[in-house]
Amino acid sequence: MNDWPTALRVNAFTRAVEAAGGSAMVLARGDRDSGIVLLLAIDRDGTARLLERERDLNGHSRVIHRKPDLVAERDLTPYWQERRERDPDLWVVEAIVARPEPLAAETLWAD
Repeated sequence: MNDWPTALRVNAFTRAVEAAGGSAMVLARGDRDSGIVLLLAIDRDGTARLLERERDLNGHSRVIHRKPDLVAERDLTPYWQERRERDPDLWVVEAIVARPEPLAAETLWAD
């Protein structure tokens, strides 16, 4: 899956979220082939978090929780909008589903 275009990965993720009984929406489309994906994960209680895959200097990937001190969607929105202004290739995907991390690992961030 690592050679799949980002647009296809995002599509697979949104379908997986919907199949798990949740909802997903693309808030911003980035580069179709190689854009980075920022995931706005919202729990049923309204708690939100931003997740992103990052590679270290050795090439190992890990999922990073951006802005962990902020837990409201309205507080996280300015952060991703500012990132998007600096990087128009950035994708932003919102998911409201229980345990989005395994779904993202299987689709968005699969190696």
